[in-house]
Amino acid sequence: MWRRLYLCLVLVRLYFALSPSYIHPDEHFQGPEIIAGEVFGYPSYKTWEFTSSQPIRSIFPFWLIYGWPLTVLKWIWEGLGYGPVPPSIAFYTLRLLMFLLSFILGDWAIHELIPAINQRRTAIILVASSYVTWTFQTHTFSNSIETLVVLWSLVLIIRLRDNIQDTQASASGVLAFLGVLGVFNRITFPAFLVIPLAQIVPGLYYKPLRIPVMLFVGLFTLAVAITMDTEYYSGRRPHLRGFHNDAVITPWNNLVYNADESNLAKHGLHPFWQHFVANLPQLIGPAIPLLFFSSTKNTLFWSGVGGIAIISAFRHQEPRFLLPAVPLLLSSIKVPRRGARWWAGLWVLFNVLAGTLFGVYHQGGAVPSQTWISQQHNIESVVWWKTYSPPRWLLDGKNHEVTTTDLMGMPGQHMIAQLEESAACESAANGTLLVAPSSATFLDAFTGDATQHSEIVFTRQWQYSRHIGLDDLDFGDDGVWPTLQRVIGRRGLTIWRVSRQC
Repeated sequence: MWRRLYLCLVLVRLYFALSPSYIHPDEHFQGPEIIAGEVFGYPSYKTWEFTSSQPIRSIFPFWLIYGWPLTVLKWIWEGLGYGPVPPSIAFYTLRLLMFLLSFILGDWAIHELIPAINQRRTAIILVASSYVTWTFQTHTFSNSIETLVVLWSLVLIIRLRDNIQDTQASASGVLAFLGVLGVFNRITFPAFLVIPLAQIVPGLYYKPLRIPVMLFVGLFTLAVAITMDTEYYSGRRPHLRGFHNDAVITPWNNLVYNADESNLAKHGLHPFWQHFVANLPQLIGPAIPLLFFSSTKNTLFWSGVGGIAIISAFRHQEPRFLLPAVPLLLSSIKVPRRGARWWAGLWVLFNVLAGTLFGVYHQGGAVPSQTWISQQHNIESVVWWKTYSPPRWLLDGKNHEVTTTDLMGMPGQHMIAQLEESAACESAANGTLLVAPSSATFLDAFTGDATQHSEIVFTRQWQYSRHIGLDDLDFGDDGVWPTLQRVIGRRGLTIWRVSRQC
């Protein structure tokens, strides 16, 4: 019975992986936006993390995780005579890749970490039924990669801890490799391993040959990572003679940046308890009480709790920073027999609602809109309003032809004023597009039947219905219920052609 349930949950995960929802800009701009430009030559938009004098994002994990699958895709696609790879194909290839990594490596790691059969089955079902697994883990987040690296690091740590009779050179070397990969992927990675790593110290004493193996593999991987980053950011291949002066060490730059609270203030400061009190409940919902009253205080539990406690020292805190802790904590809880059906019902309801929101509707029209725009001709500029930043790499190389302007949450009147300046005449060959949520009632005065006097004309071109933008919430002015009615009842993303009467 549990195998059938697990198979159904895997299919649910695949469905959400292939749904074009958009949870956070970093899933594009800290991965695909960069690597797609390198592999396919697409003009891509680089955020400040890649363009500052002290860049904080490493290219090493991008090539390792995303680069080779896209390169293979390019060889196959072009080898079959189909021409350049369309960005939409590359997008869904990466989503399928993340699904396979989550399904194979993630679930396999849990199988390895929990030896007791009944507890293992419970853990696998809980993790497989979590909306975090369906959505975040199947998107191209560095946090999703961090989750997998943490899980397999724990697998190797426990192997080394439980067997101090053998050197286990392979496990020692792979652990060192994963350690370097994890740090270059995200500097928060070591926080989840601080407590477990203490358990392998006795093994290093009894089998000291593990130390040179770890040092050799770790230093070699470190050298490769730093060389790749230095070549990427400097534009030239580094030489050994001047390596110590020219080397770009992105994890160190990242740590220095995040240690300065004035930098974190640009992204939002949160109290130290934000992760435990607000962010973790958003991710695991009804499982929170079981962590306190019905859980096994094992290595997985303390790895998750310890990691959350350590990264809470950084004042900027987002729920996705806790992704590595989710499978660890869910694998530690025990569902009590008393009230199990009620709890299971709450768990299913919580994850179905959250999965539907984040896996289907959340900014769900952004990717399809870019795909549609890439297929149009005579488009000079595209203005995005009240949406997440659009992934430029999905424009299929038209970045040089199409100017993308991200107005974010700019007040409506200012947005209209900017459109009046940029829109061409109705008879002009090239046009301007406005991409905006259908729930933006401000536009009704310009697009409805009784439009107010304006120099610009809006013509609906395309609409995608499965789109909800939480950035369009305005509880303060509109009230809670009217806001929800507007955002959910008028869900969708609309593309308007904007022109001036002249």
